[in-house]
Amino acid sequence: MKRNLVDLTRKTYDIVVIGGGIYGAWITWEASLRGLAVALVEKADFGGETSANSLKIIHGGLRYLQQADLKRMRESIHERTTLMGIAPHLVHPLPVLLPTYGHGIKGKEVFAIALAVNDLISCDRNRLQDQQKHIPCGRIISPQEYQKLLPSISLQGLTGGALFYDAQVYNSERLTISLLRSAEEIGATVANYVEVTGFLSSGNSITGVQVQDVLTGDNFDICAKTVVNSSGPWMNRVLNLLPESQQYPQVPLAKAMNLVIRRQLFETYAVGIPSKKNSRFLFIAPWRGKSIVGTSYAVYEQQPDDFSITEPEIQEFIDEINQACPSVALQREDIDLVHGGLLSRTGINQKTGEPILARDYQLWDYSQEGWPGLISVVGVKYTTARDVAKKVVDRVFRLWGQKPPPSLSVSIPVHGGKIEEFATFLNQAIAKAPYGLGEQTMRRLVYNYGSTYPNVLKYLHQNLTEKSSVAPLQEKSQSPSENNLLPSASCLLPFQNQKPLDNLEVIKAEVIHGIREEMAQKLTDVVLRRTELGTAGYPGDEILNICAQTMGEELGWSLSRIEQEVKKAGARTHP
Repeated sequence: MKRNLVDLTRKTYDIVVIGGGIYGAWITWEASLRGLAVALVEKADFGGETSANSLKIIHGGLRYLQQADLKRMRESIHERTTLMGIAPHLVHPLPVLLPTYGHGIKGKEVFAIALAVNDLISCDRNRLQDQQKHIPCGRIISPQEYQKLLPSISLQGLTGGALFYDAQVYNSERLTISLLRSAEEIGATVANYVEVTGFLSSGNSITGVQVQDVLTGDNFDICAKTVVNSSGPWMNRVLNLLPESQQYPQVPLAKAMNLVIRRQLFETYAVGIPSKKNSRFLFIAPWRGKSIVGTSYAVYEQQPDDFSITEPEIQEFIDEINQACPSVALQREDIDLVHGGLLSRTGINQKTGEPILARDYQLWDYSQEGWPGLISVVGVKYTTARDVAKKVVDRVFRLWGQKPPPSLSVSIPVHGGKIEEFATFLNQAIAKAPYGLGEQTMRRLVYNYGSTYPNVLKYLHQNLTEKSSVAPLQEKSQSPSENNLLPSASCLLPFQNQKPLDNLEVIKAEVIHGIREEMAQKLTDVVLRRTELGTAGYPGDEILNICAQTMGEELGWSLSRIEQEVKKAGARTHP
């Protein structure tokens, strides 16, 4: 991807998408696949806000059985299989265990029926040829088997467990980047750090957007037949930019928080633990040698730009987790990273004061309000973002008075996803590893970049050929501590108990790859979204310095700029 802003001014696009989160990325890919000329602008970096707060679980919708919502359940199951098929390096099956208690709604009899219905509704879930992506049938297990699988769980009141499978995203940020790369490869124009400042109009029709390059301050226009506002929590603010702005549907918000724990609380299974605070489950999932725990929700009534997670909120969530599962015994120092984001809600629970989250996506067409050419979309689930994008593009065609052509995104692999059998591909990559790279390094590359990992290694070849190296900063030398050593293997690699990276030159290659091919502009872009270095916690002083100096050499940064970037990236990745 090349950040060439001049291209944005040279033609009239069919669609301009506002917002580069997971929904904007899917809309751009979906529309591009159907032959439309598409541009996307994002005021910060791609996938850097709410999309980064994903719990990483791709849900099959088992919980929808409580409302007998078989349609939504079926959609979730279909999208889960689709994601494993088109992004096989990023999305993988995940076993889930829920405890059963008594003989009521949480009893094993009810869960046995639910799992049987789930298996029936998902009868085609294993349509993919890749065996690694197959989802086994769910089953009920005894209290003894449950304790054997999870010996740290108390047996008090336990009647057994429900074992079923969902899926998990290894690196959700890479999925967003992969979608945008895929779209650009077939003609889309995308740009980060470009903020919408107004709308273009002709008569009463929206004909494009006015934007500003955040990095330079330059202003210019982008013309389009239709503008799709997919700015998530910023939707209300974008609508206020309309000429003669009137009162449009406002999206109330809820604050969501997940915690990344520096140890694996449960090694193999994602575990649902009933919260003592309310009737929902807390999920603790193993992820890249660590654990993700979520989700905590609270009503949010401030501006999106003022969003933050406070220390009292973190401690309150830790207390809730410990009350639900005392054996976990979480402490504040166990937290490696705090994920936060904003979701849409429909109201507030008057008994608990907690937000009532929106269940369905919302799509608005402003033709009747006097602004044809503008639509807005707000999604609610990471899992079904592709399906919502399909519906958005269908709506655009119908607004033009045209029959929508068939959607192709269900079967075409995203960038890096051209892998027939993941396990075979991974083993072959390890077997033919160049430059003596170790197994853990190759695993990391394949899990992040999939079939395109050789594109990263070409920069390794270039670095080794030129015998280039980067020295750590000398101005702020620090004594060794557990926070400034090389990151542990659990931070960097998909599996536990592995050695640190065997070649720091690979990291430099990833940084250069992120700059030259994926539009990285800042150090946070690299460590949080182009690589996995900081997405599970602080990567360490040495790693940040190597990444910053590599970027500095590539982009011509001054020493003060390098230090500034290190400081900002450190603040974003510290818990």
